[in-house]
Amino acid sequence: MDIYELKCFGIDNAGGNAALVIMDGPPTADERQAFAQSANKSACVFIDRGSADAAWTLDYFYPHMRSPLCLHATLAAGQVLLADSAGPLTVRTAWRGQALTLTRDGAHVFAALAPQAVPALAPAPGESSLEPLAQRLLATPGLALELASAPALASVGSPKLLVEVVDRATLHALAPDLAAIHAWGKAHGISGVYAWCRRPDGALEGRNFNHLDPAIEDSATGVAAGALTRHLGHAIRLYQGANVGQPCLLHTSVAAGTILVGGRTSLVHGPA
Repeated sequence: MDIYELKCFGIDNAGGNAALVIMDGPPTADERQAFAQSANKSACVFIDRGSADAAWTLDYFYPHMRSPLCLHATLAAGQVLLADSAGPLTVRTAWRGQALTLTRDGAHVFAALAPQAVPALAPAPGESSLEPLAQRLLATPGLALELASAPALASVGSPKLLVEVVDRATLHALAPDLAAIHAWGKAHGISGVYAWCRRPDGALEGRNFNHLDPAIEDSATGVAAGALTRHLGHAIRLYQGANVGQPCLLHTSVAAGTILVGGRTSLVHGPA
């Protein structure tokens, strides 16, 4: 079993969201889940031989659950599989069979994804929009939450409710009921709430509310960056993770009907 540790989406080589890439790892889902729990990194991706249309399949595990898609772990896998090549390389996710095209530009790895369908989500009875729902889900004691635009649903593989707040101070003040968000997301087939704002420098900044434990809030959420790009219809620079001490920067672009999500990747260590 070969194990690589990488940092992904870092602003520099020292930062980023940690992921383990495992080649020739345990074959069963239970064994992989036990490995991920023991490793206690933000994500593990197990790489297996693929089929004719994709040389490799990627199987993602967080310490507490298997995931259909994790983009920072995808970038980590891309760095290992592409080595010194620019790509493209087509891989496929193990759980849902989603095709991903990986490319590399120096220290940056990108994954190209197609927009995905989202679940139907109607306003609650007596409400004309999703804004009251978003305000309830993000409700924080002592914070009068004002939204900057209408909430929206979008997906590149993991549906997100995207909620724009008015400024960075509001974004960082959010402390919603994570159990309520988790229960709502599970009931509607939506992977949590992604709150975001516009920065004075023209970039965006966001936070992902999906995990039950606030201590494991994402420092970078690639699927949310892709969903936000899908919603806005243009390339973005998205900052995330400053509030958890892991500042990250995600880059996206739109090309030929696909969305590219990427960022800096750096190898911490390879196989012993």
